[in-house]
Amino acid sequence: MEVTKFKFEGSEMNQKLLMGHPSGLFVLFFTEMWERFSYYGMRALLVLFLTSALIDGGWAWSREDALGLYGTYTMLVYFSPILGGFIADKYLGYRMAVAIGALIMTLGHASMALDTPWSLYLGIAFLVAGNGLFKPNITSIINGVYLNAQDKKDGAFTIFYMGVNAGAFLGIMLCGYIGETIGWHWGFGLAGIFMFLGMLQFWFAQGIFGNVGLAPSKTTDLSDAVENITNQTKEEVPTKVQRDRYIVVGILAIFTIFFWAAFEQAGGSMTIFAKDYTNRVLEGSSAFIFRLSNTLLTVVPLMIITYVLLKLFRITFKKYALSNAFLGFSFLIIWGIVLWMLYTQFNEESTEIPASWFGILNSFYIIAFAPLFSKIWESKFNPPATVKFGIGLILLGLGFGILAYGSTNILPGAKTASVSIVWLILAYLFHTLGELSLSPVGLSYVSKLVPATKIGMMFGLWYIAIGLGNKAAGSMGGMIDSITAEYSMTTFFLIFTLVPIIAGLIVIGLTPFVKKLMHGVR
Repeated sequence: MEVTKFKFEGSEMNQKLLMGHPSGLFVLFFTEMWERFSYYGMRALLVLFLTSALIDGGWAWSREDALGLYGTYTMLVYFSPILGGFIADKYLGYRMAVAIGALIMTLGHASMALDTPWSLYLGIAFLVAGNGLFKPNITSIINGVYLNAQDKKDGAFTIFYMGVNAGAFLGIMLCGYIGETIGWHWGFGLAGIFMFLGMLQFWFAQGIFGNVGLAPSKTTDLSDAVENITNQTKEEVPTKVQRDRYIVVGILAIFTIFFWAAFEQAGGSMTIFAKDYTNRVLEGSSAFIFRLSNTLLTVVPLMIITYVLLKLFRITFKKYALSNAFLGFSFLIIWGIVLWMLYTQFNEESTEIPASWFGILNSFYIIAFAPLFSKIWESKFNPPATVKFGIGLILLGLGFGILAYGSTNILPGAKTASVSIVWLILAYLFHTLGELSLSPVGLSYVSKLVPATKIGMMFGLWYIAIGLGNKAAGSMGGMIDSITAEYSMTTFFLIFTLVPIIAGLIVIGLTPFVKKLMHGVR
């Protein structure tokens, strides 16, 4: 068993390491994994459900209206953390906020499983409110654990981000498959089941964090209070220096908006492109190759995540048996659904790839590449924050350039087409490499640049920037019909090619200026 040379906050058990990091990080890893399962599982279905014909169980909304609701929902999901961070900072504490938020989101998914307009909107409201309590505060717990291990933060957030995308991978794959083949609301309901299990897993293992994340009124031990004051004194810097660091957060936030406005086409216009413009029906050898590839794509990552689960069990099961029991039970359900899905697909004469399936590529690529990026960020080749952001934006733009090229044979105004699946597969690869260069790194730099006493609220402000990007993504994606009718599908995707690349070059050019404003933060 690994022994730490760093001082991690939390209980004695939290000093026992897994993959070079405290075991408590992986409690958060799996908690976040199930929350992202529920979020991305629901997100994968929302636009498809709303735009599907009534005869197929959908509501036959226009693309513009569906993408409008999608953009508003994803924006509010990222706006609500500012209030949730404030409530946790002042009253609940991070751990209680995470647990309550998970419970509210469970109710939201349960509501969406009902096939009525009022339950859809009520469910969305619950999901927004619950997410506000959950999202900023689970990352704030990580910040508390790594308070005196700043050099390990980039790697920690990248591993945590791997958990995010493990959940997204499973949620999109399973909720998407069940929603498209059995019934939309069965898919919505499945998301809620795993949100509930994730909440229980976290609740019964939270003791591993010691005093990290407790409500302010509960951290009354004198020695803890002295230590907290000392740590805060270390992090509080002269007003001018801290003001400059806030400016850096603002600069990075602006470019984050550009990134997510393009990246979040994945749940909107790219899903429509997959559904209506991509050849998803495979037969003969092509169908067999897809089934075999999909099996490997599904089983191998799930085996890797299960391996991490078993390693965590070895460390924590004796003390946190109930938490591990809920976690193990959830994995048994997952394996059962996966094996049933693969068996069903192998017994079909032809294979129609679900439109939601392409979304799992992003998560699969992250699971595959996150460890590599984590190692790079901890090595001598670790570039400055602005260079990472620039690389992320440029790679994102190149991914849309691939889609623009793949769309050249689609006639202007066409409502359907049948282009190769290769273009989406390659686009998601470039988008994922861009995401790994920017998204987890952004969270890490916020935690480095902001004083400990403001961390919950500042994570909330950071998510507002992401929310603005999501709203822009819905609004811009909703223009797909008007742009393709007047110009072409290639023109539509070229917009998302050029804007991120230009933004990426600009932020790289700001590197010397931003470095001065960071005042030694690496």
